[in-house]
Amino acid sequence: MAEAFESKFAQSQLRTLNAALANGRFVSVRKLLHELPPSDVALILESSPTKTRDELWELIDSDFHGDILEELSEDVRNGIITKMKPHRVVDALEEMDTDDLAETLSSLPDEVLQGILHSMDAQDRVRAEQALSYGEETAGFIMNTDTITLRPDVTVDVVLRYIRLKGELPENTDTLYVVNRTDNLVGVVPVARLLTAAPEDKVSEVMDEEAEAIPVNMPDNEVASLFERYNWLSAPVVDDKYRLVGRITIDDVVDIIREDAEHSMMSMAGLDDEEDTFAPVWKSTQRRSVWLGVNLVTALMAAMVSDLFEATLSQLAVLAILNSIVPSMGGVAGNQTLTLVIRGMALGHVNPSSSRWLISKELAIGFLNGMIWAVLIASVIAIWKQNLMLGAIIAFAMLINMLAAAVAGATLPIVMKKMKIDPALAGSVILTTITDVVGIFAFLGTATLFLV
Repeated sequence: MAEAFESKFAQSQLRTLNAALANGRFVSVRKLLHELPPSDVALILESSPTKTRDELWELIDSDFHGDILEELSEDVRNGIITKMKPHRVVDALEEMDTDDLAETLSSLPDEVLQGILHSMDAQDRVRAEQALSYGEETAGFIMNTDTITLRPDVTVDVVLRYIRLKGELPENTDTLYVVNRTDNLVGVVPVARLLTAAPEDKVSEVMDEEAEAIPVNMPDNEVASLFERYNWLSAPVVDDKYRLVGRITIDDVVDIIREDAEHSMMSMAGLDDEEDTFAPVWKSTQRRSVWLGVNLVTALMAAMVSDLFEATLSQLAVLAILNSIVPSMGGVAGNQTLTLVIRGMALGHVNPSSSRWLISKELAIGFLNGMIWAVLIASVIAIWKQNLMLGAIIAFAMLINMLAAAVAGATLPIVMKKMKIDPALAGSVILTTITDVVGIFAFLGTATLFLV
């Protein structure tokens, strides 16, 4: 519902902007762009062809560039930044939070990144290099460094006067962090508790010493799972010596969950989840050709198996008609299992201790489904072709392929995860190959034994 609303809104605003651009009313376009929040401007830019996008970007004041770049998808953002002069990019990045800065810089081509770093002053360059020092998809990569820290021996009154003097809290602050003289995290104080505590109470008396902290190298999907499980709004991040290095807030976690969902969905089709809808034709062609080529190889493998039984197919044309049924059913059943296991892994439900039970369960489901559909297809074929043996052969092949699909669907994600391969990206292709090869071989091989 929300995505549909966003789409309609973007289309409406884009029509207005396109009409104004076509009529040369650039002042009106500039005014409209500056009245919209950065997220809406980003949506409009992502919904525009490259030429229109460039025109709109030129009409946006440089003061707003940083806020808008934060909201853009990787492909669109990189396309805009590569056309900007390095010192303009530096100005846009200056006010970015650490996590947004890291995400923006890490996705840039190396030559563009080096040009931007050389254009920064020493202080900004250190900040940028620190943001890039943590591995992608880790807690350190998505954390902010804008934390308010307290000493345990000060009073609540001193803390409140400090906050009033400061004038504002960092965005999404629900908790303040208590550290010792070496910056080790010793506790946390919820803002609500701070406001209701007696002014003379010390921080050590109102802080929570049992608060959970996130290791800086924890994978970001595990961070998201923790936020979901414990309903956190924010959480401190510590290094290997338990020193406070930053914090992660719920808005960062929402981005992770959305990106992971988009990645899984797009990967199933062999596409990049950050790909620009209006990217140049040749660039999009190159990206998509990779997985089309992989699919062609797998299709050729299935065709080679069929070719082994060319003599059988030439003698019994009916086998060619029925040859696609068994692989198709196996592919659907296997993808159901594959999707379920990938989801379980993403939620943290699948681990080494439970994987053997899960494989056994899916094997049992494959056997029961195989029996049900084997009997059904055997009955249909026997009546349709007036051939009991042909019905029995396709039933046997169906059962074998359903079992193979269940085992492959359950084990592939686990094995690929151990091999550091994204199962959402390659799992479906490999599974389809297995079900096609096993299905064709079981059907035509059995038919060769009993009918020829």
